[in-house]
Amino acid sequence: MFKGHPKGLYALALANTGERFGYYTMLAVFALFLRANFGLDAGVAGAIYSTFLGLVYLMPLVGGMMADKFGFGKMVTIGITIMFAGYLLLSLPLGGDTFAMLAMLAALLFISLGTGLFKGNLQVMVGDLYNDPQYAAKRDSGFSLFYMAINIGALFAPTAAVKIKEWAEISLGYSSNDAYHFSFAVACASLILSIAIYYIFRPTFRHVEGGKAKKGEEAAVVDTLTPAETKQRVVALCLVFAVVIFFWMAFHQNGLTLTYFADEFTAKSSEGIQSLLFNVWNLVLVIVGVYAGFSVFQSEDKKGKFISLAVLVAVVAVLVYKALNVTGSVSISAPIFQQFNPFYVVALTPVSLAIFGALAKRGKEPSAPRKIAYGMLVAAVGFAVMAIGSVGLLTPTAQAAAGDAATFVNPNWLISTYLVLTFAELLLSPMGISFVSKVAPPKYKGLMMGGWFVATAIGNWLVSVGGFLWGGISLTVVWSVFIVLCLLSALFMFVMMKRLESATK
Repeated sequence: MFKGHPKGLYALALANTGERFGYYTMLAVFALFLRANFGLDAGVAGAIYSTFLGLVYLMPLVGGMMADKFGFGKMVTIGITIMFAGYLLLSLPLGGDTFAMLAMLAALLFISLGTGLFKGNLQVMVGDLYNDPQYAAKRDSGFSLFYMAINIGALFAPTAAVKIKEWAEISLGYSSNDAYHFSFAVACASLILSIAIYYIFRPTFRHVEGGKAKKGEEAAVVDTLTPAETKQRVVALCLVFAVVIFFWMAFHQNGLTLTYFADEFTAKSSEGIQSLLFNVWNLVLVIVGVYAGFSVFQSEDKKGKFISLAVLVAVVAVLVYKALNVTGSVSISAPIFQQFNPFYVVALTPVSLAIFGALAKRGKEPSAPRKIAYGMLVAAVGFAVMAIGSVGLLTPTAQAAAGDAATFVNPNWLISTYLVLTFAELLLSPMGISFVSKVAPPKYKGLMMGGWFVATAIGNWLVSVGGFLWGGISLTVVWSVFIVLCLLSALFMFVMMKRLESATK
């Protein structure tokens, strides 16, 4: 699984892991912070949240255009510096008045601009590592590994956000609102780690950093496509961009309506074996067990197989011991549910690679556009789970007024939803990024990767639809909106499939 990839992949993936850990630590509590600190209602908080997400994914268009002219590596470095300034400003406890609101909005602008310079360009560099014929066949699996690394950072983010906030409240005596800023400060430290990794291992990927060609030198970009071929590829990419808008609109409800559901409709405690799921270290043990299990079959020597088997047995023994000796209950904080998506991504990536690897050997692996279409269908199933779990529940407005008569559901509804949505994400996101890096005309690579993020940005702006629906409308209707959008998007992909697949030939 890890063999046959360029060394630069692991360096760039680890650099992104640090940055994503900080980003998702901030994001895990951001919507709740807006409502608690500034007294905003669900709709307004959702509008700010989705606008920020939109800017985060819109700015890579600017970053891509700048990188096409000045180089990807330079933009990555500048981006981290600007992000650091934004997180530092956001971590200051300034209260809840107008000045504090303006400072927060300025911080969000810095973070979004810095992310725009960093994120897309880093991914273009990953794609360019696979332009070497030696690695070309590994492009899709390489992006799956890269995506897995992102989610390792995201896995620990919700726990870090909750624990650092609790520590600030209990140990340091900060108010609940001011304690949120300690969660935001974690991002500053993570960025320092990220840039350190980038520069320490820079020699492994320096050749794909790009830069403006000096006078007299051969042009840095070689484009052998005809104008017609270039147009065909750009049109194909734009069609994919149109579809992913609605995926991200639905998927990023994890930080908005799904978090509202966790906060307002989900049981506040868990007991028995289920309670083990709310300790991130138990999830890490499961991940170690999964990878050890795959290593038993994939190791090329007996020693490697034996070590992997020993690790697997040890992990199973620890988990069984914990399950047999679990007592009492654990409290559940709404942001903690956001750990399940990255957990599933990391745990299921080797499963995904094994399945598609087996299909590839038999010549039956679906194309990237077809995987994206399947991803939209699976996303619809994820929200169908939420619709079923919400049958009979009050509207959010009625739930808030119900007091002791309020009804709460088992956490398994959200845990199951995140599992299904993660299957959709694995089919769509890493495959989509790989598709862009492969199909984009060479001279427009930065711009086209920016286009992917623009589509994501539009989807994120539309996330606010969920916030405005959250109130007096039946929850089943809320989730059904996303079901219909995902189904229509999948249908559109299948209708345009021949045109999309022809662009990759």
